[in-house]
Amino acid sequence: MSMFHVMHAVFLRDMRSRFFNHGIGFLVVSLWPLVHMLVLLLVNTAMGRRAPYGDDMLLFLTTGLIPTLAFMYVSRFMAMSLLMNRPMMAFPVVHAVDILLARAFLEIIAAAITLFLALCILIMLGSNVIPNDLSDAVFAYLATILFAIGMGILAGVLAMCFEIFITIYFILMILVYISSGSLFVLSSLPEFVARPLSWLPVVQSVEWMRVAYYPTYSSEYLDRSYFVLVGLCSLALGLALERIVRQRLME
Repeated sequence: MSMFHVMHAVFLRDMRSRFFNHGIGFLVVSLWPLVHMLVLLLVNTAMGRRAPYGDDMLLFLTTGLIPTLAFMYVSRFMAMSLLMNRPMMAFPVVHAVDILLARAFLEIIAAAITLFLALCILIMLGSNVIPNDLSDAVFAYLATILFAIGMGILAGVLAMCFEIFITIYFILMILVYISSGSLFVLSSLPEFVARPLSWLPVVQSVEWMRVAYYPTYSSEYLDRSYFVLVGLCSLALGLALERIVRQRLME
């Protein structure tokens, strides 16, 4: 059986088993980030808060939450994939990397659906969804997906070796969300706070997306090369670790 056929089998199994034991449950995954964004918008509107940058609170939240939640959801579900599909690894033709890549493909589709629905909602609410630099926004999103896949592979392998790691990773995701910059403007913070935060990859993702959308947004803390390099290194490290512990994962 080829790697493609194994990945296809894992893909279909994960898509059906995610919710309600039916493939349509897969669509529910894409709605959770949208609900998250709408709840934040309602809370901020009810409290009379204005957008920290620009004049559109929904657009400001979306440009921060889309990359942040894309990273969190893709990497988190990839981290769980090996534990959830452990029985399949009893078959000699199924390798850990097959399961991880199948889940990565599944989560990328879910993230794309979320992005599409979010843009549709923004258009219906009257927001201008066209970024100032479209190519830059696309590269920002793709770099975020790259980093999410790299960290998902790394976290998935570590979770199989040490199951406690999945709990640690989930806790880290909370810290990532709080510090991501989704709800604040990095350049508005004091230098001694903003500079250390700028080294966090997800902060770079949010800054990149907002620089692409807002023509006057400060790019002082943005380093595109650093973010892409971190994504490539996490992917390489994850694949290398999977190769090193492959025999242990199959036991």
